[in-house]
Amino acid sequence: MSELKSQDKPFGIPKWAVWEAYQRVKANKGAAGVDGQSIDDFEQDRDKNLYKIWNRMSSGSYFPPAVRAVEIPKTGGGVRVLGVPTVGDRVAQTVAAMVLETKVEPIFHPDSYGGMTG
Repeated sequence: MSELKSQDKPFGIPKWAVWEAYQRVKANKGAAGVDGQSIDDFEQDRDKNLYKIWNRMSSGSYFPPAVRAVEIPKTGGGVRVLGVPTVGDRVAQTVAAMVLETKVEPIFHPDSYGGMTG
């Protein structure tokens, strides 16, 4: 990942990383979050939505919205509650994972594979 930072932004979040994260989220599909916005809805104003995520993450003002609770029945009875983030938050989470991965992967033990991609 590029270490280039915008002069007026304290965090170096490359715009291409937000785009790549969006492509991953879109390919994964997934349900709408608490805002009810599907991936198709997000696409209607995609460039503005992605810019807003990049701008907030780069400036340190990004705060994730609430998640939508979904109850999944367990085979033995009861339910498991899952939290479904919004499309925008899934993009932001993916950006964070991509950026962090490049920072921490070099310090992992060579035989450590937990949580690694690929």
